[in-house]
Amino acid sequence: MCVSDDLARVIRYGLSGGVSTVTHFGLGLAGIHLLHLRPVIASTTGFLASIVVSYLLQRRWVFRSATGHALAGSKFLAVTAVAFTINTTVLWLGTEILAAPYPVVQPIALTLIPVINYVLNSRWTFS
Repeated sequence: MCVSDDLARVIRYGLSGGVSTVTHFGLGLAGIHLLHLRPVIASTTGFLASIVVSYLLQRRWVFRSATGHALAGSKFLAVTAVAFTINTTVLWLGTEILAAPYPVVQPIALTLIPVINYVLNSRWTFS
């Protein structure tokens, strides 16, 4: 893969991550403001929806993987478990322990997760 291919893949990853992030954050905000859920519950709901969006976009469009769903899906879920742990820990510490507002805390987790996911998914899940 040449540098321009790598750059194109990183751009696709960024765009698909944007769609996944909007899904995650948007559903989290809706859960808090419309359903009056606690921040961790609302964010978890958004995160679960973003898993489906992210997997489909990454497998088909970002990494253009032919790896079967059983193998790629199980690896993707393992990587997602790491991301879920990071997200939940950051949210819990930020909103429950430090009492910071959800819209301030969630972007911190949403900055850490994509970097970790890209490395693991490009080198392991969809390779």
